[in-house]
Amino acid sequence: MRGRTARSGPRPAYGWGGGGGRTRPPRGGGLRRLYEQARRAWDRPLTAYYVILGAGLLITVLGLVMVYSASMITALKYSLPSSYFFRKQFLAAVIGAGLLLIASRMPLRLHRGLAYPILVVSACLMVLVQVPGIGQSVNGNQNWISLGGPFQLQPSEFGKLALILWGADLLARKQDKRLLTQWKHLLVPLVPVAFILLGLIMLGGDMGTAIILTAILFGLLWLAGAPTRLFVGVLSVAAVIGAVLIKTNANRMARFQCVGATDPGPDDSCWQAVHGIYALASGGWFGSGIGASVEKWGQLPEAHTDFIFAITGEELGLAGTLSVLALFAALGYAGIRVAGRTEDPFVRYAAGGVTTWITAQAVVNIGAVLGLLPIAGVPLPLFSYGGSALLPTMFAVGLLIAFAREDPAAKAALAVRPGMRWKTMRRRVKERPSGER
Repeated sequence: MRGRTARSGPRPAYGWGGGGGRTRPPRGGGLRRLYEQARRAWDRPLTAYYVILGAGLLITVLGLVMVYSASMITALKYSLPSSYFFRKQFLAAVIGAGLLLIASRMPLRLHRGLAYPILVVSACLMVLVQVPGIGQSVNGNQNWISLGGPFQLQPSEFGKLALILWGADLLARKQDKRLLTQWKHLLVPLVPVAFILLGLIMLGGDMGTAIILTAILFGLLWLAGAPTRLFVGVLSVAAVIGAVLIKTNANRMARFQCVGATDPGPDDSCWQAVHGIYALASGGWFGSGIGASVEKWGQLPEAHTDFIFAITGEELGLAGTLSVLALFAALGYAGIRVAGRTEDPFVRYAAGGVTTWITAQAVVNIGAVLGLLPIAGVPLPLFSYGGSALLPTMFAVGLLIAFAREDPAAKAALAVRPGMRWKTMRRRVKERPSGER
C-alpha cells in the first residue's frame, strides 16, 4: 500500500510496541549500567593503587588547610606567628611525602628486613620516655621526647608501625611453616610483645594509643584465622585490664560520663565534648567558610589536634565532613582489597594491619567528636596536627601503595603502560606529513 513500508526482521527491543506506541526501557536500566561501569572500573588492576594514593594525599592536603585555619588563634594566644603550627605540619608533611615515596618503592624483602630494627628502636625510645630528664609530659601523658627547640617525638606512634611490620613478618613465617594451626604459635610471641608495648604506653598514661595498638593486635589475630574462643579469650583479658585502668582513674571515668552529653556540667568536665557538638551543629550544610570558626577562639580545646574534625564541620559543614568520611572509607576499602587479593601472607597481614590502624583510629577520633565514644585523645590520621603521628602514618600509606603495586595484574599494567605510550607517540609521528616532522 502507498505510504506504508513493510517491516522486516525482528522488532527492536525498545522500538514500536504492539499498541502503536513506544515501549519504555525497563526501570533501573540506567542505574544498572552505572553500577556495572563502576564495578568494572573498581575491578581494574590499578584502581586500588590510585585510590590509596589519591585518598591519602587528599586527606593530607585538606588536613594542612584545616590545621592552618584551626591553629591560628591558638598560635596567637601564645604570642606566636599565626602560621606557626601550619609551618611545622607542612614540614612534617614534606618529610612524610618523602617517606611515602620511599616506602612505595621499597621491595617487600626490605620491608620485612626493617621489621625487627623498627620494633627494637621503638621499644627503646618508649623506655627512654620514662627516664627523668629525657621524657616529657604533655597534657598529663608522659609519652614524649624532646628533640630540641619546638620539636618533640612521640615514640608510641612509631610503635604502631613497628607492631604491624614485625607481627606481619612473624605470622607470615609461621604460616609458611604451617604453625598457625597451633594456638601457642598463634599467640606467642605476638601477644606478649604487644602487651609489653602496651605496658610501656600505659606507663605514660596514654589510654588512646593503647586502644589503637590493641585494635591492631586483634586485626592481626583475625587475619591469621584465630579461632573464635581464642579471640574471645584475648578480648576478654584486654577488656578486664581496660576496665580496671578506667575504674582506677577519675579522668578516664569522667570521659565515659561525657558520652552523649549536651551540657558542660557544673564543673565543666564535659566542656570539650559539648563544644565539639556545638561546632558541628553550627556548621549547617556548607559551613561558615574557611577561617570563620567561632569555637576555635578559645571555646574548643585542642581544636587543631584531637578535635579538628569539629572545626571542619563548623567551617565546611556537613558537605565537608562527609567528604572526609568518604576519603577515609575509600582508603580503608582499598586497603581491604589489597589485603584480600594478594597471595603473599606478609602483604595480607601488613596491609590488613595498616588498614585496621587507620580505620580504627579514625573511628575512635570521629566517634569522640560526635559524642558517640569517650574522648580517647588520639589524632585523626593524616589530618590532625602532629608530626609524630603524621610521619609513620604516611609511611604506612606508602606500604599500602607498594603492596598494591605488587599485585601481578597491577605490576603487568604498570609495566605495559610506558611501552604503550611510547608506541602511540611513534605512531603519531609516522602519521604526520613529512613536512611537519
